Amino acid sequence: MNSKKIKPKFIKKTNPRVGLIVLATDVMIERDFLKVFNGISADLFVNRITNYNPVTADNLKKMTNNITSVTENILPGEKIDCIVYGCTSGTIVSGYDNIKKKINLAKPDANVTAPSTAVLNALKKKKINKISIVTPYIKSVNDDVVNFFKNNNFEITSNTYFDIKSDIDIGKVDQDKLFDILSSIDHKNAEALFVSCTSLPVLNIIEKLEKKLDITVLSSNQALIWETLEKINRNNFIKGYGSLFF
Repeated sequence: MNSKKIKPKFIKKTNPRVGLIVLATDVMIERDFLKVFNGISADLFVNRITNYNPVTADNLKKMTNNITSVTENILPGEKIDCIVYGCTSGTIVSGYDNIKKKINLAKPDANVTAPSTAVLNALKKKKINKISIVTPYIKSVNDDVVNFFKNNNFEITSNTYFDIKSDIDIGKVDQDKLFDILSSIDHKNAEALFVSCTSLPVLNIIEKLEKKLDITVLSSNQALIWETLEKINRNNFIKGYGSLFF
């Protein structure tokens, strides 16, 4: 048998590349990103980062030690247009600038987004000042989230938390029951409801919640996907995931 060498033809232009850093125990964020990205000309590459339970400020900070190495292993040596750090409370307690610095050590040219700052930008885009906040966290982490928004000059009209200690258990929250709970909470004079945590199944019920509550509804994953698409110039009026995209 004779072997023949032929010259391949390589593509000259690639889609925007997004690297998504997911908590090792998060069962939701990857599914949410893949659902929205399914109809978009962009490529998504996922790597997982070791996280620690219970979800406390100390454990969230401990997780950041691995950010640079996890980022390096997303297409090593290749350009990534945007790196997404998929942890809301982790970004709040560790600080966005700290996380961005660690990511850019591995991918210096990449844009960086994270849920907390994405939500801030979403609220500013919608010109919203008064928000109701719901989190799945223990009281101390819940308070960190509330204080983050207060320190960024937002008025918190109401706050509810579930007191769940483990990220694994957060991922087990029933979506239909979550809709009932969020619908029954008195959001008082809020202009928007923000539901924190990338592990909660919120994305698919946002439009139904907006119709029920007659206010803007934001979630960690929704805001994160929105800002990611903004950074790679692919946000072309995505339908089905709330008024934020319009």
